[in-house]
Amino acid sequence: MIVVVTVSANYWVWRKTHASITLESEQCAHEPVGLVFGTSYGLRGGGENPWYRARLDLAASLWKSGQVDHLLISGDNHTRYYNEPVRMWRDLRQAQIPDAAMTLDYAGFSTFDTLARSRDVFGVSRVTLISQRWHLPRALFIAQYLGLEARGCATRGRTMFDDRWMWAREILARVQVIADLYILDRHPYFLGPSIVLPTSAQGPGHIIPVYQRVAMPDPVEQALGNLRIRLDAPSAPQPKTPWRVIR
Repeated sequence: MIVVVTVSANYWVWRKTHASITLESEQCAHEPVGLVFGTSYGLRGGGENPWYRARLDLAASLWKSGQVDHLLISGDNHTRYYNEPVRMWRDLRQAQIPDAAMTLDYAGFSTFDTLARSRDVFGVSRVTLISQRWHLPRALFIAQYLGLEARGCATRGRTMFDDRWMWAREILARVQVIADLYILDRHPYFLGPSIVLPTSAQGPGHIIPVYQRVAMPDPVEQALGNLRIRLDAPSAPQPKTPWRVIR
């Protein structure tokens, strides 16, 4: 019975989600939000967690290529000494991702909490899930259950043999998630007040591009303002304004 339940649960999850996973990052469709799932920076035996680095590299690549307009960075911050979102934020800044392109979620204690909060706290409706191939089926299954229009973009660089223990873990995790959703009626650990992402009036989930949100230096803004005035002015000759040196 245990084997039948395990196989059936995994087949159900795979059947509902496999068509929504893209393995080549260049082919990932554009979405307004890219959701980065948190994970620990280091391994217990020492060294950097390869899954952590792969997620951040993919997130940075998708934003720079314009495949996502905004990054929602979610992770665990259950104590003052452990803060996954801030660590990811710092590393993404080093990868030249501007602050205006990132929003941090400090209560992403689990995959379910991260996705539920993205919908109920941050108002996300369309999203690209950024994670490993072994994790995306379960994440997409939860997203679909929550009514999110989600697609998965998988990281690369490691084989199934390299990640064999994570694939094995996911076999059981997929059984657990079905029990959580359909039997235990799971709810997120913490929601809190709504946090508005930088959306525009063009439609639900539409993110304002970062270049429209970052304030320009005063001299540049003043020069553009003068140019707009000149373009709107009548065609009659106007007195010339001498050039000024802006220090």
